[in-house]
Amino acid sequence: MGDQKESLRKITHTLAMKNEEISNFICSLKQSLENLEANSNRVQDDLESEFSSLHAVLDEMKETMLTRIKQERASRTYELQNQLSSCSKALESSEELLELANQTLCSSETDGFTQAAKDIKDSVTMAPAFRLSLKAKASDNMSHLMVDFSQEREMLQSLKFLPVPATPEIQVSECQVCDNTITIVWTLPEPDNKIDHYILEHRRTNHEGPPRIREDYPWMVVEGIRETEHTLTGLRFDTRYMTFRVKACNKAVAGEFSEPVTLETHAFTFKLDSASAHQNLKVEDLSVEWDSSGGKVQEIRKEKNRTNSPMHSPARSALMSPKRAPTARPGRDRFTAESYTVLADTMIDAGQQYWEVKFDKESKAFAVGVALRSLGRFDQLGKSSASWCIHLNNWLQQSLTAKHNNKARTLDCPIPNSIGVYVSYDEGVERELLCGDGPAGSQCGPERPEEEQQHQQFQRQPHIDAAVHPASVSAAGRLLFTVWG
Repeated sequence: MGDQKESLRKITHTLAMKNEEISNFICSLKQSLENLEANSNRVQDDLESEFSSLHAVLDEMKETMLTRIKQERASRTYELQNQLSSCSKALESSEELLELANQTLCSSETDGFTQAAKDIKDSVTMAPAFRLSLKAKASDNMSHLMVDFSQEREMLQSLKFLPVPATPEIQVSECQVCDNTITIVWTLPEPDNKIDHYILEHRRTNHEGPPRIREDYPWMVVEGIRETEHTLTGLRFDTRYMTFRVKACNKAVAGEFSEPVTLETHAFTFKLDSASAHQNLKVEDLSVEWDSSGGKVQEIRKEKNRTNSPMHSPARSALMSPKRAPTARPGRDRFTAESYTVLADTMIDAGQQYWEVKFDKESKAFAVGVALRSLGRFDQLGKSSASWCIHLNNWLQQSLTAKHNNKARTLDCPIPNSIGVYVSYDEGVERELLCGDGPAGSQCGPERPEEEQQHQQFQRQPHIDAAVHPASVSAAGRLLFTVWG
């Protein structure tokens, strides 16, 4: 009976997941129909606007060219009419002189002939007919203003819709997720030298698969990308996944978005191991505080499969999360006497990890750092070779001290709002970042440029050669391990 119920429960769960998937697809189709209607109206309006603009240009060019013809005709008409008028007057004067000369020749009087002939000769010499140019000042040929729009007509007949850039494809195998950065790589089906730039959109999500209509986070846009890859820096991996899509753009139009790709944002996730805590520490998943009454208020939770909750991921990792500590836990006296210590349940044996710890202002004394699993039950954090920490003392006089192997270094800086711990295991480096108020609030993750970090820092080379655990000491106060950066 139990097996049948379990089988039916699995079938019901599968059916519910499929129904949710179909519902999301139906919402997507409805949205696509709405987008299709809106986009069709938009491109139709754009087409009519472009043709109206083209008609306006043709009408303007027609008016300009007609005006040129009219001006040319008026100018030549004026020149030819002036020349015609001058020639007509010269011809009339010449005919009068010719008639006078004929009359003189036919006259029988001899007394005034000589003087009359001399006057006619002088008049002919000064006649306008001999000063005229008998070449037309303007041509009647207007062929230079003729047009042939056969090529333009062919161009108009070849009008077509703009070529849309091909849809890129994100190469998931080449994408990289590490230390608060994600590098996205994509390709085009065929090389296209007309691509001007790319637009990348990304958003956080808590589920795998294609984007849903109703997402908790909006798309963030990165424009003007010239290469076929882009690296996003300074991210917060406070969700388990991030979804990406990219489209290509030429000088005039953008193509379709690529199929969305969802990448898991690997983060170093841990909880405090209540089984390792001193009896006077009250431990919950990501918080620890002094409990003067003694005894632990929370029993060890037995979990077959632990889900990494992205909203409580207190660190970032370039690799997969380190292995969790063995399930065989020590007894309740793991730390005793004045070793008010608790270890995390996850060990660090590779990569770069980062988390932050916030504390109550009334906290009197505590320490935050890392320790080997072999830390002695009587050892205080920072007072042995197996641990490194930042210690705050707020009893009578405030002080911050970096401790390792029973050696201390006082830090000359104000008391911060929170303490960040950065471990680069492969380089053997552990660093505490003292986060104060500034333009970025208390965000002081290791990926931020030095000039943007509002903190002091202490760095040392611990020469780590074995797996370490996030660790904390609380003698009087409350600490909260949380996500920043």
